[in-house]
Order: sequence, then C-alpha cells, then structure tokens
Amino acid sequence: MNIILLSGGSGKRLWPLSNDIRSKQFIKLFKNENNEYESMVQRVYGQISRNINAPVTIATSKSQVSAIKNQLGEKVSVCIEPCRRDTFPAIALASAYLKYELGVSEDECVCVCPVDPYVDDSYYKTVGSLEKYVINGSANLVLMGIEPTYPSEKYGYIIPNDSKEISKVLEFKEKPSKTVAEEYIAKNALWNAGVFGFKLGYLLEKAHNIIEFTDYRDLYQKYDKLEKISFDYAVVEKEKNIQVVRYNGDWRDVGTWTMMSEVMPEQTKGNVKLDEFSTNTNVINELDIPIIGMGLKNMVVVASSDGILVSTKDRCDNIKPYAESLGEAVKIAEKSWGTYQVIDIQLTSLTVKISLKEGHFMSYHHHEFRDEVWNFVSGKGVIIVDGIKREVSAGDVVRISAGCNHTVKAITDISIIEVQIGENISVSDKIKQEIDF
Repeated sequence: MNIILLSGGSGKRLWPLSNDIRSKQFIKLFKNENNEYESMVQRVYGQISRNINAPVTIATSKSQVSAIKNQLGEKVSVCIEPCRRDTFPAIALASAYLKYELGVSEDECVCVCPVDPYVDDSYYKTVGSLEKYVINGSANLVLMGIEPTYPSEKYGYIIPNDSKEISKVLEFKEKPSKTVAEEYIAKNALWNAGVFGFKLGYLLEKAHNIIEFTDYRDLYQKYDKLEKISFDYAVVEKEKNIQVVRYNGDWRDVGTWTMMSEVMPEQTKGNVKLDEFSTNTNVINELDIPIIGMGLKNMVVVASSDGILVSTKDRCDNIKPYAESLGEAVKIAEKSWGTYQVIDIQLTSLTVKISLKEGHFMSYHHHEFRDEVWNFVSGKGVIIVDGIKREVSAGDVVRISAGCNHTVKAITDISIIEVQIGENISVSDKIKQEIDF
C-alpha cells in the first residue's frame, strides 16, 4: 500500500497566518504528545506513520516544498506540482511518480488522503482497512465516508445502497440545502471525506485515457497545459463500480478559523492577555508586541507580519475573498533551512530576519541587481563568498556585492538581519550555482 497525501492550495481562509507559501497545513496551532506545537501536516503525517504500514508521498505545489522539508525533514518523499491544476492532475502526477520514479507495481493499492482533517488515530486505521477491499474486492474505487453528525450544507454526500460497514455506492450529491441534507441522511448518506483507494494501474489507465503522456517526466513537462479539474468530476462521478467504507468516529475539517478555534489546545498563543470578561475568544499573536483583549466575546483575533484579523466567529469564515483582494507580497515563509521574515520595506532597500537551523545551509547563489549586508545576531556558521570560506559569529557584518556568489551554513542555529540594497529588488533576482559543502 502507498499513501498519496494531498497538500496543495493557498489556504487563504486562515489569513493572516496562511499565504501562498505558508498554507494552513503548515501553521503550528496543535500540540503533540510532548506538549510541543505542531502543524496540520506534521500531525497528519505522524498519524499515518503510526497507524498505516505504508510509505507516504506528499503531492504539493513547488512553492510549498521548502516548508514541507522544514517540518518533516529532507528525506520525505515529495511529488512536486509545477503549478496548481486541481486534484485530478495532482493525483495523476503523483501516481505516475509512484510508477515511473519509485517503481511501485500497478497491482499495488494506493490511497489518496487530504491533509486537513482533525481526527483521532481510528480514522487512519480505517484508511488502512481500504487496502483489503481494493486488493480483494470487486470495486474499481473504494472511498471512505464520514457518518454525518448533522445535516451540513458544506460537504458533498455519498449515497450508499445500505447501512453496512462497506456498501456499494449508488450516487453522489453536491453540497445541498439543509432540508435536502436531512433527506440524504435519512437514506444512510455519508459525508465525502476526499479519501480514495484504488489499484495504481486503474488510475494510470484513467490518466492515460484523459491525458496523452508517456511517463512521469513527460507528464511533468505538460502539467501547466492540463485542464483544471477535480478528481470527483474526472473519475469518481464517471465510475459505476464504487464501494464506500463507513467511518463513524470524530471528524472535523479545520479549514476555517471557526473550526480551528474549536480544536486549538489553548485559548491564546503568543504574547496575549485577555481580561476576565472575555469569553469564547481566541487570540493568536506572532508579533513581537503584546496584544491585550478587553471584554471580547465570540471573537477571533490573529496577528502576523502579513496582517491582522479582528472578526466575530460568525463572520471569520468569509475572509477568503478579502484576503485575496489584498495582493500583498508574502512577508513570512518557511524554507527547508529555516524561516524568512520581512521586517522593513523601503524604495531602495528590504530588511529581513533570517533564522537558519543548525546543520542547514542556503543555496549557493548571486544577485544581479542588489547588494546585501548580513548582520549576524546570534550563533556560529561558515560563509562562502566567491569561493572564499570564513567562519562567522554574533557581531560579524558581511557585505556582499551584486554578482558575488554566496552562501552560509549554520554550525549552530543562526539569526541574521539581512539588508538588501538596490533599485530593483525582486525575489526572482537569484541565480543558483553548484557547490559541495
């Protein structure tokens, strides 16, 4: 069995903590067994690893690879989408990656899982049970359906032919009105969890029927030309031979601040103080200044370098179009080597704080249109500028002129204040070079 974990999307519903690089699955708002904060992708990856004896490949956009490796380690298997093309192209590309790059047999079971459910371990034990139905059963697709707890208008519905643990699927229904949802539930309907099990060969055959490609690398080259279409529309709704396995445990989709506030381990995070008259309120503060809340009721307050959200809980789920309309550049991002945070923006300068993890290093690169000044605030490391190596530590200042190749490796955790100086400062002004540390 192989797991494909879908980790795409821009995650603007959790603005200002989420952006195009740091999507909702990378925000550390949960706590693990050691009482340490962890993200959605760390939580889900850990649950899968504990409960399913199967390798995991994460399908994600190019912009999120650094964040995934930052949080899960350099060795995690990643299938990179060159651009966003919805769930069918993502699953097709990941399936081709398994077959043509990793050598997975076409007879092997593959299970696709989303990255954003908040569940206990029994959920992934049920996911693991799909393998026996895929390998030994007669269905081409095996889904996992969630036993509804109320007539929701937010989820799609699966209509099975009976109420057994595994049932034949009769039809699918899109997000209905509350009244219609009640009718579906009366017919033993299940919420569509976005979990799909199939033999690898089945999906590759479907992909080849829809897309002309020879192997993974050929499909990767053509990816930006593919039609944006969901897996539900491209495959599921056209397939006649489908079964669904019931899951009746606790399940929550934590894609909005309202749902996130229900599962957060604490009412506040960061430098926050609430008075005794504040009720049913969550405050998250990533800034270096305090937030004091007085008499707040049914509120969500979130502050980061990208902005500040102040909302009642009944309105914060509608944030996406407002966040998308801002068009602001990302001011905080996680990289495979650490974090990058914009501190100040001027016409001819940009100041950022770089935190580099012990043992990690940046790519060896140069810029054509800007100089850089590195102020080492803490830690020890080694820098290379145009092939010349030297050790650096707190208090050192290094100026790097445009055109000079440079990198830094952290001997210990390093904190750097970097000042970029130039008339044309752009994230695209970066030319990478090869280097062997």
